[in-house]
Formats: sequence, structure tokens, C-alpha cells
Amino acid sequence: MSDEAFDRQEWPDADRLPRHVAVIMDGNGRWAESRNLPKIAGHRAGTDAARTTIECCGRLGIEALTLYSFSTENWNRPPEEVEALMGLILEMLPGEQDELMRRGVRFRMIGDREGMPGRVMKAIEAAEARTAGNTRLTLNIALNYGGRQELVHAMHTLGERIASGEIRPDQIDEAMVSSTLWTAGLPDPDLLIRTAGEMRISNFLLWQISYAEIVVDERRWPDFDEAAMAEALRAYARRDRRFGARPDESTTG
Repeated sequence: MSDEAFDRQEWPDADRLPRHVAVIMDGNGRWAESRNLPKIAGHRAGTDAARTTIECCGRLGIEALTLYSFSTENWNRPPEEVEALMGLILEMLPGEQDELMRRGVRFRMIGDREGMPGRVMKAIEAAEARTAGNTRLTLNIALNYGGRQELVHAMHTLGERIASGEIRPDQIDEAMVSSTLWTAGLPDPDLLIRTAGEMRISNFLLWQISYAEIVVDERRWPDFDEAAMAEALRAYARRDRRFGARPDESTTG
């Protein structure tokens, strides 16, 4: 099997693949700076790594992929960098839709939509509408996203339901909380990948990654290729997933 062309039929651990992969795509700026390039060149190169990761997940039959693209804290970056990032979304998204359709990928944004520029949201909503019927892979792009903000949003939603008399406080359980999150309807991530060697979660999917296996890759995001993805998936397949149980009660797969 070649790492450059693997698919589910050739994958040796097909029964131990994650259903949902989440990625903190870190290192675009440092990748660019190491080459004396502007930061936006790193973000542009990072879109190639994202495309490769989407293709790999689709071929392997992974149900969902969530890419952390722009956090609520990223608005604090220099205005010219933020503007360039928003411009990159507007530039890339329309051209990617044909490929998403060909691969059966459903595109979704997770995050605070009210805080996004109107022209960017218009392009996102167009992509969501066009790909809504695709079922091979759900691609979540986390934009203007923060895990704490997502939980606050869920609390507001549940509070409104309590105030209206629709539910009682004692009816709230984990399933109900999950159903109010921006990832509602999807399995929680089994595997969280972070690139550029950083050892932190950065306010990403705080509820959903409670039992995710974490793989930290030293490569910066633009250098994360199919071979890197294969390494991360093999590392996941070797893990003994216990979900809080003792070793003799562990659950694998």
C-alpha cells in the first residue's frame, strides 16, 4: 500500500479508523516566515494541506472532518492579516465547490455566524446549500469559533427552552447538551491532530473531545501531507481506548 494513494480497502486497520477527525491546523505563519514569505502565503499553502486531508478522509470512509480555521481570538491579529484570510476564503470557496460535489463532501461552517463579514457568510451559505445533499464526508470548517463560546451558546439555547416551559432543568442530560452544539448530529471526534508541535487545545471542541485520542505532529500545517495523515491514523489505531475504564475493562476500536 502506498501512503500517497491509500483507501479504505487497502488500509490495514480499516476496522480501527476514527469516525470523526478534528485538526488544529497550526504553523502556517511560521512556515511562511521560515521562507521569508508573507504570512498569507503560509495560509494559502495550508489550503493545499487541507485539500489533501479532505481527500484522504473521503477515500477512507471517515464520516466527519473538522478543521479549525479561524478562532474567535484570531480577530486580534493584525487587520491586514485578518482581511487577507477573509479574502482567501472568498477566493477559494467558490472554486472548491465542484470538487466537493465530485467527492460527495458536505460543507458546513461551525462557529458564530453573526460575527462574520456578510460577503463571507454569503459565500459560505452558498457552499452549504449546494453540498447539503452530499453524504460521503461531512466537512466542518470552524470559523469565528471558540469552544467556550459554543458552550455559552448551548446554555442560552437550553435556558430559553426552560423559560418557555418546553423542558425542565432536571431533564437536561449529556445528549441534550450535545444536541445544542454546533456539531449536533455528528459523532464526537475520535482523533484530534495538532500540527507544529504545540501541546495545547486552544479552546477547540472542548465538550466534544472529552475522550478523543490526541496526536501532535511536529510538522507545520502546510507540510502535513498524506504520509503524515497515515502516521496519525496508524498512531490512533495502536491506541487502547479505555473511555475511563480500568485496563481489563477497556474498549477498543
